[in-house]
Amino acid sequence: MIISHKHKFIFIKTVKTAGTSIEHYLSQFCGEEDVLTPLFPRVEPHKAQYHKGLWNPLPELRKVPTKEKASIVWDLMKAKKFRNHSSAMNIKHRIPATTWNSYYKFCVDRNPWDKSLSQYHMRRKRQGDTMTFDQYLKYGKLCHNAPKYMDHRGNLMVDRVLKFESLEQHLGEVFKELSIPFENGLNVRAKGAYRADKRPYQEVYAPEQKDHIGQAFSLEIAMHGYEF
Repeated sequence: MIISHKHKFIFIKTVKTAGTSIEHYLSQFCGEEDVLTPLFPRVEPHKAQYHKGLWNPLPELRKVPTKEKASIVWDLMKAKKFRNHSSAMNIKHRIPATTWNSYYKFCVDRNPWDKSLSQYHMRRKRQGDTMTFDQYLKYGKLCHNAPKYMDHRGNLMVDRVLKFESLEQHLGEVFKELSIPFENGLNVRAKGAYRADKRPYQEVYAPEQKDHIGQAFSLEIAMHGYEF
């Protein structure tokens, strides 16, 4: 996650959408007072800064569902003002209203069938290559990104949700608006080595697996017009 006072933007990092690569690229143009959360593993020249601190949690606690209150209290106890995947709702309550209202806010989302398969391969690799795709679908926490850029009433909280499938084009459009150079593209793809099976996702899914993702991500599919 990045809050750039220099370029007046807020980048909200979603899951399995090249967020680390985007943070790595943007970090070279950030100013000395900008907020950058840590990358894991760290990628040079990115340097985390100003992501720790305290804030008044009461307005935030009054707005969020009960299940999210504990994580806010935990963040406060650990002085984690901003996390790697802080939601738009979290960020809005932890920065001045003038900053939130005047900065350009953007994030990225991805076709849920492709995104879920990518997340499965990452988790499988990290857990010793033993998890099946059916086990992931049944027991795994699916990579829902909408809660990162929507409020609890379903309202969009960012100025633009870029599509992963047209990432270079969409980033070029946003960066031009923000006066950030982008002549040669990102030139880096962090965390992209987990998926050894390079078949199109359409060839991987069984019908019931396809339907499972379609139901689980119905909101995102309708919002962004995704199809299998």
